[in-house]
Amino acid sequence: MDIKKELNENVLNVAIIGRLDTNTAPELDQALEEDVEKVKEMNFDLKNLDYISSAGLRVVLKFHKLLSGKGGALNILNPKDEVLEVFDMTGFSTFLNIKE
Repeated sequence: MDIKKELNENVLNVAIIGRLDTNTAPELDQALEEDVEKVKEMNFDLKNLDYISSAGLRVVLKFHKLLSGKGGALNILNPKDEVLEVFDMTGFSTFLNIKE
C-alpha cells in the first residue's frame, strides 16, 4: 500500500493505493494520527484502492469518529465498485460521506 498525503490548511487529502488490510492498516493509522489534530476534514481518495478488510474499516471508522467529534468530516472519494460494495454490506455507507 502507498499513502500520499497533502495538507491544505485544515484539510488533509489522502490517496490510498493498493490494499488496506491487516498488514497495512497500522501504517495508515500511524500516518493519519500525525495530522488528525491539525485538521477538521479528511478526504480519502480511494480510486486506486483495490481491497479493504475489516482492519481497514476500523481505521476509517476511527478517523470518522475523531473528526465528527470535533465538528469535522471524513469524506470518501472515488471508491471502486468492490470497495463501495464492502461499505454497503457493512453499513458504513449509511454514515460515511461517499462521493463517487
